[in-house]
Amino acid sequence: MSKRILIVLTSHDDLGGVERTGYYVPEAAHPWQIFTKAGFEVDVASVAGGRPPRDGHDPDDPTQAAFLATGLDDDTARLADVNTAAYDAVLYAGGHGTMWDFPDNPDVARVGREIYERGGVVAAVCHGPAALVGLTLSDGSHLVDGRRVAAFTNSEESARGVADVVPFLLADALTARGARHEPAANWQPQVVADGRLVTGQNPASAGPLAERVVDLLA
Repeated sequence: MSKRILIVLTSHDDLGGVERTGYYVPEAAHPWQIFTKAGFEVDVASVAGGRPPRDGHDPDDPTQAAFLATGLDDDTARLADVNTAAYDAVLYAGGHGTMWDFPDNPDVARVGREIYERGGVVAAVCHGPAALVGLTLSDGSHLVDGRRVAAFTNSEESARGVADVVPFLLADALTARGARHEPAANWQPQVVADGRLVTGQNPASAGPLAERVVDLLA
């Protein structure tokens, strides 16, 4: 039976009143392509279900165009309705919207906890690791405690011009929960795999992160 992966998207569309936000399309599209080429089944869910807001989309990128043409993000499952028993891995895609609705959402945490504790892979890229801020295991410990991680850096947040707009700085929040954050230079691919936890720093890391997940599931 083929492996099955759930991609989780944000449903939040307001970047602190400054601009619109949502999920960053290439961070779902490029992993989707790599997963499907590897023979895996891919489903997409979002915090609120339905069609999630998009934050950044290049219509000239054939991978993004192919992903959107599938209709996978037209009517996503509501995360609260997801039965994790079907999945071997979860990928939390990024986009600034995640900074608002991932950290404190009980189903964002539940999905990751259940998949991880059943021996599956938990992956997150760019701002997707906002899901890990509130992800505790059944014993109450943070999944990231003592683990090496990558995530969107303070420097990248400043370069993007929204370090004072986001509700917190992601790298700092993960470090506060015991993670060992390993940054690369701005916008350079950086993927860190610590056992079955795989994290990526930025959009350039989405493809390499997906390849690492494929390796772990192979």
